[in-house]
Amino acid sequence: MADQSTQSIIIDAPAAEVMAVIADFEAYPQWVSAAKQVDVLESGDDGRARQVHFVIDAGVIKDDYVLDYAWDGDRKVSWTLVKGQMMKRQEGSYVLQESDGSTEVTYSITIDVNVPIIGMLKRKAEKVILDTALKELKKRVEG
Repeated sequence: MADQSTQSIIIDAPAAEVMAVIADFEAYPQWVSAAKQVDVLESGDDGRARQVHFVIDAGVIKDDYVLDYAWDGDRKVSWTLVKGQMMKRQEGSYVLQESDGSTEVTYSITIDVNVPIIGMLKRKAEKVILDTALKELKKRVEG
């Protein structure tokens, strides 16, 4: 059974600004170091992406996968894996809590891969993914 990993960061910007950066998938290769290609396959009536194709290369972790997204205004976005090469499951979310012009971003993710990985190494990899994603998001929004 996969365990969920969660981490938070404070970004000095309103929630709507943070969510606009999260929702701009085509720009990910400009600021997400592991993202080599990102394509929106399907958008919803609100103009936000529903299905997104990713090609990532984070050194030891390389994958080609599609995620299905569900949006809750500028407060939450969650996703589930549609198909992947290395992953057999990915569920995640960003939850945004605005306070005094800043936004606390909480990133939660559950990943299950097709290859057996020792629990300790898997947790370390998830921590690195969360830490890197949040720091890159903060830099992009505030930069």
